[in-house]
Amino acid sequence: MYIYTHKVQYYETDQMQIVHHSNYIRWFEEARCAVLASVDCGYDTVERMGIVSPVLGVNAEYKSMTRFGETVNIETSVALYNGFRLNVAYTIKDSETGEVRCIGETKHCFLDRDRKVVNLRKKAPEIHEKMMRLAAAQ
Repeated sequence: MYIYTHKVQYYETDQMQIVHHSNYIRWFEEARCAVLASVDCGYDTVERMGIVSPVLGVNAEYKSMTRFGETVNIETSVALYNGFRLNVAYTIKDSETGEVRCIGETKHCFLDRDRKVVNLRKKAPEIHEKMMRLAAAQ
């Protein structure tokens, strides 16, 4: 599990200073980018190899409100990796109380420049090995 920390900004809130629900999805992406970069599998690295990883689906369940000025920890882990697909799980918690704010998952695949499905095991074995280690570390 990887923990990414985010301080809530005013622009992420509504008139009641409560975080708008769409921002949790953005936080998922921030955390996912950070964890992938930490093992040298960031989007910039993979895209230089001609591989993209679109989001196929997002699920978020809101458990409690997050407010302006609070800091949250986003626990990020690989729920599934098989060379073709990557599912990432997230638990967003208040950094002070540990109260769960949101849980969710994103689902991804890997495509080449022609938008054809790629098996990282064959197309990018060094990335595949790093992803396998990341998934095993969960």
